[in-house]
Amino acid sequence: MHRREQETLNRLDHRDPLVFDTHELGRRPGSMRKVSRSLPAPEGLGIEVIGVPEGSTVELDLRLEAVVEGVLITGTVKGGLKGECVRCLEPIEQKLDADFQELYYYPEGTNRFATAEEEEDEEASRLEGELFDLEPVLRDAVVLALPLQPVCQEDCLGLCSECGARLTDDPDHHHDAVDPRWAALQGLSAPSIEAGSNDSGTREGAAENQEK
Repeated sequence: MHRREQETLNRLDHRDPLVFDTHELGRRPGSMRKVSRSLPAPEGLGIEVIGVPEGSTVELDLRLEAVVEGVLITGTVKGGLKGECVRCLEPIEQKLDADFQELYYYPEGTNRFATAEEEEDEEASRLEGELFDLEPVLRDAVVLALPLQPVCQEDCLGLCSECGARLTDDPDHHHDAVDPRWAALQGLSAPSIEAGSNDSGTREGAAENQEK
């Protein structure tokens, strides 16, 4: 559990950049306000191969609209992504631009038509007083917008399976293939020559001794 999630279970802090106040809407259905905010990205905003670097700036544009059940949040998040190509492992940088929407229910509000699963979701997206925490929604929106298999370029050729060279830098890169029928003989050729040389030296030494 992230630190902020634990804090949410206790009490939301209005000073937290991802906590927003809805008191200006006054629970009047149809009332609306817009909020823009720049803030440092929280930790873990992404997946293993790509994500928003912790502490980097993300831009939020939100529309808060009061409805009968609660407050409907519609927004966009923009920022920078860093990761690595899944084919050649080169570092990559991309732009993040994701949309999201979430209904935060009033603390005492209920949805009599909701299923058990929907009721559980409502508990996770419920106002605490007049405050709501955007981090869980932001995290989901970012992850859904990320490429699952990021690449440095669409036609990236990846790495050579034998030496690890980046094939995009040298499309003609190759290794001479050896006929498997001759592979065993190649391993024997050098020792045989060396052994022959040793035998020849031994015979020459013996001949010299006989002459002496």
